[in-house]
Amino acid sequence: MNARPLLVAAFALAVVGAAQATTEEAMPGVYDARQAHSDYKLKCQGCHRPDGSGDALSNPPMNGHVARFLQVPGGREFLGRVPGVATVDLDDVRLANLMNWTLYRFDRENLPDDFVPYSATEISALRKRPLRAERAGVREGLVAQMSGVKF
Repeated sequence: MNARPLLVAAFALAVVGAAQATTEEAMPGVYDARQAHSDYKLKCQGCHRPDGSGDALSNPPMNGHVARFLQVPGGREFLGRVPGVATVDLDDVRLANLMNWTLYRFDRENLPDDFVPYSATEISALRKRPLRAERAGVREGLVAQMSGVKF
């Protein structure tokens, strides 16, 4: 019996496992990056686009911008209350995973040094008060607090 195929398969699994562990360590609060990426594709990218660039009308860019909301008072809450987040059909655990992944994936460089990942409990509380028509005004007020940022 040739053990080489088994050794190759075992090595490949170890490499994949190590890569996943490294990714998860690099993204606190993300328990499953693959699930988050899949959820992003199914629930978010239709409006925010695969690269997070959004559009100029109603779907703001996330790429290079989304974590800036964490730097202003009320911004963290805003991200959990926007309609596409608050009303998405994911449970709170998966949504917290997706929120944290999105912040790391699209705007890691602007995450505050003291960033605390969203928890399922926090997401649950924020979802109970979704923003509706007032979303645009709230967003505009938050962006105005961000120095030197143009969206």
